[in-house]
Amino acid sequence: MRTVTGVVQHYAWGDLYSLPRLLHTEPDGSPWAEWWLGTHPGGPAQLDDGTPLSAVAGDLPYLLKLLAAAEPLSLQTHPDALTAQQGYLREHAAAIAVDDPRRIYRDPFAKPELLCAISPFDALCGFRPAAVTDLLLRSIGATGLADELREHGLQATVAALYRGTIPTAPTIAACRANATPECSVVADLDRRYPGEPSVVVALLLNLVHLHPGEAIFLGPGNLHAYLLGTGVEVMGASDNVVRGGLTPKHVDVEELLTVLSFEPLADPVVRPVQVDEFRYRYPTPGARFELWRFEVDGPLPHTATGRELAVCTDGDASPLSRGESAYLAPGESVEFDGFCTVYLVAER
Repeated sequence: MRTVTGVVQHYAWGDLYSLPRLLHTEPDGSPWAEWWLGTHPGGPAQLDDGTPLSAVAGDLPYLLKLLAAAEPLSLQTHPDALTAQQGYLREHAAAIAVDDPRRIYRDPFAKPELLCAISPFDALCGFRPAAVTDLLLRSIGATGLADELREHGLQATVAALYRGTIPTAPTIAACRANATPECSVVADLDRRYPGEPSVVVALLLNLVHLHPGEAIFLGPGNLHAYLLGTGVEVMGASDNVVRGGLTPKHVDVEELLTVLSFEPLADPVVRPVQVDEFRYRYPTPGARFELWRFEVDGPLPHTATGRELAVCTDGDASPLSRGESAYLAPGESVEFDGFCTVYLVAER
């Protein structure tokens, strides 16, 4: 087991205090958005002696992060593997450089994600079932949008919103006149990004309030945005993001509409499967990784089944304490001892 030091990412939406406190580091006035633990070239982690993690682990197929959002992130989705491969080849043939801001497909890989809350965490995740959305829209007086959905369906309505053929102002006005959580989110997003169609599209998504230990899984085509909170995130080691709005970064509405899944998501919350008294596993269908949570309460042995990364988010236990992380090679064994919470990601 080797101690690993991550890399901080100072994105504008990050929290000033959450990650520094977790990592026992003094806040420096910068937003600490993410703490990367992996071999991704955008922020390669190191071992405690300064050796790159990749020197002992190779290129990991996943990236483990600590994430702290103080402001909403972009409304976005990610492609499946086939779409990523086709998009990568198409943009390569068009001579769009990999570092060009207009580039969407920077590699030929899918990017499934799982976010597990370690504080209360708010997010938008997947389209709400049509009947529930219809009831919500009519209850707040957004009858015009409700009628569009009933007559034309979800996919056509979303496309019309993004293409500007459905006015957004009446729906935003209805939200400003109501105090429901969904309306409050829309009003806040409109204040930040006035006139953007993504503000109204957000009203069609599930507003999720995660408790610590609960998660959301973001498979291909899932439209989502993190809003507020701190969590552990694990994702495929890819940079492929298709953005719809709520960001100064490149937005491609037509590509977004091609990639999106419009299948309703009735309950986006992922609750872990308790494997034994101390171990919980989070389902990640189709992904090359899985996330585990260990609630250590005394000696707890573990043997790595593949290349694994572990991070302690609470408590103190040998050999990890709060804010520390480590790499385990395949077949390597360790015994956690004490009282702490450890998140562990394993390849599969």
